[in-house]
Amino acid sequence: MSKDSVTITLTINGEEQQLIVLRNHSLLDVLRDKGYASVKRGCNVGDCGICTVLFDGHPLRSCLMRAVNAEGHAIVTLEGLGDGYRLHPIQQAFAETGGFQCGFCTPGMILTAKALLDRSPDPSEDEIREALGGVICRCTGYVRVVDAVQRAAAMLRGESLKSPIVMEQTLPEDIEKLELPEGFYRRDGSRAPLPPLVLTPVDMEKTQIVGKPEVKVDAVKLVRGRPVYTDDVRLDGMLYGELLASPHAHARIVSIDASQARKLTGVHAVLTHEDIPRVKYASGGQSYPQPPPFDQVCLDNKVRHEGDRVAVVAAETRELARKALRMIQVEYEMLPAVVDPEEAMQDGAPVIHDEPDTEGIYDTEHNIVHRIETEVGDVEAVFATAEYIFEGEYRTSKQQHAHLEPHACITYWDEDDRLVIRTSTQVPFHVRRMVAPLIGLPVKQIRVIKPRIGGGFGNKQEMILEDLCAHLTLATGRPVRMEYTRKQEFTSSRSRHPQIIRYKIAVNDGKIEAADLYLIGDTGAYGTHGLTVQMVGGFKGLTLYNPPNARFVCDVVYTNTPPSGAFRGYGSMQCQYGIEVLVDEIAEHLGLDVVKFKRNNWIKVGEPMHLAKQLGEGREGYDQAMETSGLVQCVAAGLKATDYYAKRQANQQQGDGPLRRGIGMSVMMHGSGIAGLDMAAATLKMNDDGSFNLLVGATDLGTGSDTILAQIAAEELSIPIEDLIVYSSDTDFTPFDKGAYASSTTYISGGAVRKAALKIKDQIRKHAATMLEIDEPESLVLQDRKVVARDGRSLTLAEVALSSLHQQNQHQIMTTASHLSYVSPPPVASQFTEVVVDVETGQITVERLLMAVDCGRVINPITAAGQVEGGLAQALGFAHCEEMVFDGEGHLTNPRLGPYRIYMANEMPAIDVIFVQTDEPTGPFGAKSVAEICMDGVAPALVSAVHDATGVWIRELPLTPERVWRALQEADLKYSC
Repeated sequence: MSKDSVTITLTINGEEQQLIVLRNHSLLDVLRDKGYASVKRGCNVGDCGICTVLFDGHPLRSCLMRAVNAEGHAIVTLEGLGDGYRLHPIQQAFAETGGFQCGFCTPGMILTAKALLDRSPDPSEDEIREALGGVICRCTGYVRVVDAVQRAAAMLRGESLKSPIVMEQTLPEDIEKLELPEGFYRRDGSRAPLPPLVLTPVDMEKTQIVGKPEVKVDAVKLVRGRPVYTDDVRLDGMLYGELLASPHAHARIVSIDASQARKLTGVHAVLTHEDIPRVKYASGGQSYPQPPPFDQVCLDNKVRHEGDRVAVVAAETRELARKALRMIQVEYEMLPAVVDPEEAMQDGAPVIHDEPDTEGIYDTEHNIVHRIETEVGDVEAVFATAEYIFEGEYRTSKQQHAHLEPHACITYWDEDDRLVIRTSTQVPFHVRRMVAPLIGLPVKQIRVIKPRIGGGFGNKQEMILEDLCAHLTLATGRPVRMEYTRKQEFTSSRSRHPQIIRYKIAVNDGKIEAADLYLIGDTGAYGTHGLTVQMVGGFKGLTLYNPPNARFVCDVVYTNTPPSGAFRGYGSMQCQYGIEVLVDEIAEHLGLDVVKFKRNNWIKVGEPMHLAKQLGEGREGYDQAMETSGLVQCVAAGLKATDYYAKRQANQQQGDGPLRRGIGMSVMMHGSGIAGLDMAAATLKMNDDGSFNLLVGATDLGTGSDTILAQIAAEELSIPIEDLIVYSSDTDFTPFDKGAYASSTTYISGGAVRKAALKIKDQIRKHAATMLEIDEPESLVLQDRKVVARDGRSLTLAEVALSSLHQQNQHQIMTTASHLSYVSPPPVASQFTEVVVDVETGQITVERLLMAVDCGRVINPITAAGQVEGGLAQALGFAHCEEMVFDGEGHLTNPRLGPYRIYMANEMPAIDVIFVQTDEPTGPFGAKSVAEICMDGVAPALVSAVHDATGVWIRELPLTPERVWRALQEADLKYSC
């Protein structure tokens, strides 16, 4: 034992243990190294709380305590909860209510809840939120988490559970006659969790499995804290990889000396740009062929943002790898940095990509990556004769995804000398294709496995670590593990595109007849998703009100900031924020009721989407029209639930006190996959007992897609979902799927699953007909795990399976189906936001968010509600408080979760979700998407609410206290206390 080590005795999950630990190791380090995989690493500085364990019965952030200080104490991890195969009531409640999505924060949440319920068996909702306030959840919006704790408390008290998981009502044909459950009026001002409300047209076909709040297929392993994530495994001989990141925003590497690092015992590889072939690529995980430019190489001799790649190291331990990084000597030639996109476009600005081997940049000297120009109709002609012309400029900031699982990757050679990449990715098939030329291996020699993902939100639709980790395995012949630190997540991964949004709108007789959008998209240091994000933003921003005369001009601009990439909302939320606020301003200027003005102008069923063909995603799209829309009903439900008009009138009479109330609303649309581009496949295989294996390439990153795809198959086959074994996202064993992005999984992957289920259903009926000696297989009906004939005879699916495999006409009942759609049916929604503004400080308190959404048929109301609630929380952060702040030299000033300011459980407003079901003819069982539309409406509704409270329009996000206060001062707002 070295002098840096010490032996400690402590109790873990009721078992006394003696452990040899390093003096400087945290309790988190030791627990994970000893195999307690439920204890998660999210930040290492106590900001996120997901590493929480029970320390003598009290919640403790294990990253903040040295392991040596745990001597003599009792530790409980999530592995210690429950009794054998039985779940603890708290675990059971989290599973039943959908109190988790990605599951990465769930161990910390459950243990914090246990400590609370041990000391307070009947806590109030505020007490629950306060207790959970030390653990960040980026997925759920905390609604179902609080619900789970309330349910667990009732279970532990022995009470019967009466509250419904989902509320359902028939949608009246006359929407004015809609009456909502009393709780949705929020007359008491509480923020207690409400079940999602599903409003269904009377003539909508009934289903048995689809539409039900089935418990997620991965619920048990997640609430138990099983080792299911990338970094939860340890391979024999595994090395630790670390990245040397640039401390400068713009510099040329004059020299790099790694000789001292290479001499360290236990260091097995040090790689710089001098050691890796210069192969150009683009890191965005998009379909082949990827949009240009290919402006990256694995390691370069120039750095273009703080956090850019400089070198990588593989060593026997994390500490040794980090020591090696410190011994690499780098001489930089400092270059001027530019962090503002408008400045980057000016003559004489620093040229960020001056390398000669990057092709496809529109204007290198002015840092313009792409120029997008398209028009329908005759915009200038309408402007020339318009009754009114309105213009507005709106700005959005750089938002970090802040998924709690950092990027992680493990690479190794398998027994067949094939490279295996185990990685936390949304796009395993894209990663395999993209990494192959960078490491000099054919695609057939690479296998990519996507284990459970601890959140992604688009940031894992990118090749971030896979190429570097693979290079280290190629260099050493050993398994290598790499994981980003939280700072690297901020500076070396991706973030949302900041945008400058300038609209010009012509209005004649209350109708929007022309719209012009000039957009500046800040792509950061590399192009990655720069083209496609702005194209989506332009398309959605100009299609929400769908004027027949529309023009879109966009400059995508390099800056010396960390690259922007894919982020849930993908340009749509920024551009719809701009158009919605301007439409509010227009209605106010014209003295019109804003809701009626919007209703008079938003896109209607049957209308062609005028820019659908011109603004595909990175290429020409396809003509499309709006086929289904419940937007009228969504708005009506929101107006009624919030008592919108009465509150607006009351807010005009609230006097001159410092606290002002406001209510705002917005409408929005999104999409369901990329028309004519996204393709998914699914395989179904029947087993001896009548169960099925469902193999999908679709990537569940907490969305519940494994569950809803199982529900779609189960509905078609008339079986419970427990008869389906779902295996997803392994490039060797699952069929192709382009990955989890563009709100496509339910619609595209679900379409593939339903096709496969229909095909295997025919195979089952055909074989059953042979067994029953029936000439018309199509006359047979599948129901309740049986095949039933008209004459009443039946066979169980197990009997059919055994016969097909072992007896008659022996064969495997199995099929694969693919699905591609040339339409992308938009979900639509209304968003309502209620606030209190302190006009003396600029502080906004958000009291309620309500979204009413038409996402077609809701496949699983609990998972769908979780998607909406979590999206609303992220969107609220985008609109209210989240912002990556850079100094003039390109250094990020807040690369931590704490100062970055993410909403916590005790800070959240009431969040309510209403689903207005429609029957989309092209979707599986009538479904459209739901995962991203929840991002699109909070910002404009919040701005509208603040205007309702103060009379001031604020056109730059986020609405921080300082920004609001300055806007109020500039408007010379008068008040008296």
